[in-house]
Amino acid sequence: MIEPFDDNYFMKKALQEAETAYDNGEIPVGALVVIDNRIIARAHNLTETLNDVTAHAEMQAITAAANFLGGKYLSGCTLYVTLEPCQMCAGALYWSQVSKIVYAAADEQRGYKKMGTQLHPKTEVVSGVMEKEASMLLKRFFIEKRNLN
Repeated sequence: MIEPFDDNYFMKKALQEAETAYDNGEIPVGALVVIDNRIIARAHNLTETLNDVTAHAEMQAITAAANFLGGKYLSGCTLYVTLEPCQMCAGALYWSQVSKIVYAAADEQRGYKKMGTQLHPKTEVVSGVMEKEASMLLKRFFIEKRNLN
């Protein structure tokens, strides 16, 4: 039996958020928070729009999900994000106690793994879901950015 609400389904939704960021001149990273197959938060990078280095997609999604749930912990929630979280976002995810993180593309230079950042010990991690699509969007963004400068 095919599960209609699987990791690919939700990652496609996160990629839509990344496309919105791309269209707005932001680094194209999108994120969702899901609980019981229900999207409770959608976000994308807003660092340029808000002139705020902390306005990463994950940070926006964590805040929106916590507001929706009425509490600071995201137990039972899954974060879908198109790029491996950085160490700042991984720290926030640690403190939020998110149950699962699913990300698409690895960040070989600035990802939490490269930086040695720890996630909460109970957090499950799945990587590489729709990695090709997320990587292509990021590459296209940076190629265009370089050609404009």
